[in-house]
Amino acid sequence: MLAPMQNPPDTPRAPAKQSNNPLHGITLAAIVEALQAHYGWEELGRLVPIRCFQSQPSVNSSLKFLRRTPWAREKVESLYLYMLREQRRGGGRG
Repeated sequence: MLAPMQNPPDTPRAPAKQSNNPLHGITLAAIVEALQAHYGWEELGRLVPIRCFQSQPSVNSSLKFLRRTPWAREKVESLYLYMLREQRRGGGRG
């Protein structure tokens, strides 16, 4: 007689912890609002040259575009992480 398996292969695993992910728990809206407050729309449109930051920018239009466009979201998230690093170093604006 075979012993029962301890962990069958189809048993779902708990999600991986996000403790090393600096973006964990931060909404995309919070990221866009923080970047806009720090850089302003004009500079944000220069740093991440996408139309939703350059032509009649708003948080809502930006969120709509960024949620559909993974490459642009990655650029915005990278800029946010850069901004946080610069603020910690004391080199940030404002």
